Amino acid sequence: MITWRRGEVTAIRRAWRGAVEVTVAVPHPEPARELRAIAYPALTGEPVVGDAVLLNTTAQDMGLGTGGYALVIALPDRLPADPPKGPGHVVKARYTPMQAVVLGVDEQDSPHHDALRDADDLAGLPVVVADLHSALPAICAGIHAARPGARVAYVMTDGGTLPLWFSMTADVLRESGELVGSVTVGQALGGDLEAVTLHTGLLAARHVLAADVVIVTQGPGNLGTGTRWGFSGVAAGEAINAIAALGGRPIASLRISDADGRERHRGVSHHSLTAYARVALAAAEV
Repeated sequence: MITWRRGEVTAIRRAWRGAVEVTVAVPHPEPARELRAIAYPALTGEPVVGDAVLLNTTAQDMGLGTGGYALVIALPDRLPADPPKGPGHVVKARYTPMQAVVLGVDEQDSPHHDALRDADDLAGLPVVVADLHSALPAICAGIHAARPGARVAYVMTDGGTLPLWFSMTADVLRESGELVGSVTVGQALGGDLEAVTLHTGLLAARHVLAADVVIVTQGPGNLGTGTRWGFSGVAAGEAINAIAALGGRPIASLRISDADGRERHRGVSHHSLTAYARVALAAAEV
């Protein structure tokens, strides 16, 4: 299930919020090779040239669509210091070796707990739902074209990458001010705010980030099996239900293509048709 490799960091390639891209020399098994790898300093510590690293190369070796990266599991000879003691007891990526404890925006120790404890209504807040993470910048641009100065928040579900830090897109949008903040929900982590469920994530976007518009989509790394129901974008339909249950204004963005070589994605993709026509039990604008 996991292909483990040992290597040494030979170069720091670039960095963005929460992530560092490195080059790692892997001598064994032969032939020796150099790999691009991603480290999340909040989980592994900050890598430097010369560090020994443990890598997960499974997806890269299999040619899966994970951005072409190996993943740094640990810097075994230079472990990070223990995190400071403080509030927060929400565990994400639970019962995996990399489970992390974060401060949930909705938990008792959060400064926002009082605001969210009895929160139950989005009061008509418009929420745009997308199947793919790649739709995020286009939707964001469209919102700002229609409503200049709007406060736009991103709620990331856990169907794709779990660490928001993997997304360079989210980092650029946050730095440019096109997003006022992000909320990672479920098992996802790394947002400006952490929430236990999509429902509390949506409420946090309204009551804590004071968003005028919210975008909901998974992170990079859509999973599909070529079947009607076996794709991570099914969660888009569940998001419509959550928005409606909380009194928001659900807006469904469609996946449409006239160039995709796969017939099931020509025109309106079957992903959109399944998520919004079969999974969603509430009406949504399109």
